Amino acid sequence: MEIASIQPRQGKLEIEGEITEVSEPRPFNKFGKEGKVANAVLKDNSGSVKLTLWNEQADQVKVGDKIKISNGWSDEYMGELQVSTGRFGSLTVLGKAEERESGKSSTQTDEEDIQY
Repeated sequence: MEIASIQPRQGKLEIEGEITEVSEPRPFNKFGKEGKVANAVLKDNSGSVKLTLWNEQADQVKVGDKIKISNGWSDEYMGELQVSTGRFGSLTVLGKAEERESGKSSTQTDEEDIQY
């Protein structure tokens, strides 16, 4: 599914994209349980959306990572569309930014370095 087609209060989302921003995680306490939450921005070819990262997810992704959200959900907060894995969804890191960068440098050759 493309990000541009996501509507508020939609469930069973399957989306892939690249993380373009990640905020510092902040602590929260809800119903006597402590945790942490961070906001990120997920982008694909159709647009971008705010992504809410809960607990271990807040440390799992970095800017430039390619991720997949499975069985996610969307909502609207203060007029802004947001996506999360919710209670039943999952987040998978498909490719870390540093792995892709090192992969590019080892497989690409500068034309200037080639002697004919």
